[in-house]
Amino acid sequence: MVLRWVSRLFDDRYAWLRLSLLALSGVGYLLFRPVADGPYAPVDWTFATAALALCPLGVRWPFPTALAAALVFAAAGWLGQAEPIVPQVGATWAALELTLRAPMRQVAVGAGALLVGYLVDSLDELPSGLPTWLYGVTVVVGVPLLVGLNVRASHRLARQAEQRVAVEAQAARAGERAAIARELHDLVAHHVASMVLRVGVARHVLSGTDPRVAEVFDDLHSSGSTALADLRRLVAVLRNPALAGDGTGYVPIEPGALPEALAEAVHRAVKGGLAVEATIDPEVATLDTVRGLAVLRLTQEGLANVARHAGPAARARVCVRMHDGNVHWEVSDDGGGRGEDTGPRRGGDEGAARRGSRRAETGPAVVEGGHGLIGMRERVELLGGRLVAGPDGPGWRLRTVLPAGAGR
Repeated sequence: MVLRWVSRLFDDRYAWLRLSLLALSGVGYLLFRPVADGPYAPVDWTFATAALALCPLGVRWPFPTALAAALVFAAAGWLGQAEPIVPQVGATWAALELTLRAPMRQVAVGAGALLVGYLVDSLDELPSGLPTWLYGVTVVVGVPLLVGLNVRASHRLARQAEQRVAVEAQAARAGERAAIARELHDLVAHHVASMVLRVGVARHVLSGTDPRVAEVFDDLHSSGSTALADLRRLVAVLRNPALAGDGTGYVPIEPGALPEALAEAVHRAVKGGLAVEATIDPEVATLDTVRGLAVLRLTQEGLANVARHAGPAARARVCVRMHDGNVHWEVSDDGGGRGEDTGPRRGGDEGAARRGSRRAETGPAVVEGGHGLIGMRERVELLGGRLVAGPDGPGWRLRTVLPAGAGR
């Protein structure tokens, strides 16, 4: 317990406390002079006062303070008339503060300055008093350096231990999330595989039915198979995160394939009954993978939102364009049709207000692994943008700008 409190006392946050105590002890020594060889002369008072005045400066500027303290110590030893106790203690403690908190190059310079100051103060002892001089050097210069380096190493080891604990805790949380994700994958994959199998059987059994029904079955079978493939790639990354770094893991779309992926998303919405007017800038093919995936998922969820809330009879507009490297994205609708949770159309502003209020509460449908409006906002904000969602006449509009370089 005592060692812990001592270690805390030498923390950088308490430099002001250490130096304040040092200044108070210096003032007490000057007032009471417990070991007095004689009264202080004015020159000695000057150097002692200068040493005390440097104490508060060491809180913020340890290196200049250490150099100034060593200079005051040397001047007091050279010009003073009494033993320069206060300047010596001030210079020694300044060297300790420097060792605790400054780069090692500055520590070496400060130690050299303190050594020069001690040499100037004790020139009259050499060469006859060499053993005493060496002992003094050890106490005045060596001890603060050793104590400072030891405390510094202890703090470094403590920080490393804290970092290891944080990394281990993060790894444990990541492992737990991966385990949950794998369980979710097994559950979802089982049901999706069962659905794909049943659709395949239905295609075989009902092969002679209306071609439009067969087209729906084909689309369902293709969508389910694609979902299973995506799930397998995702769980492969969860089991071996290194796969994400070399490009062999989960890559939803290849760089440069975004226009085709967006066209496919629009085509799926059209097959679901929506009338979609799409304007896709060919330059989106130059987007990085992160922003490209975000644009694709936003488009998928935005169109799903239109289908759910405005109904399949609505007319949707998709606009994705590039300007100065920024991605300008927008999905809107005219509010036509009956949505899943909007009720019968009442027409006019009242119907739009009700529909807008309901959308604000519920957000878009969950699609492609998203989380509705919340998930869309998170995607946009992670890339430095801001999602704007609100009524647009009788309909609804979602828009954002993904800034250049956000995915890098």
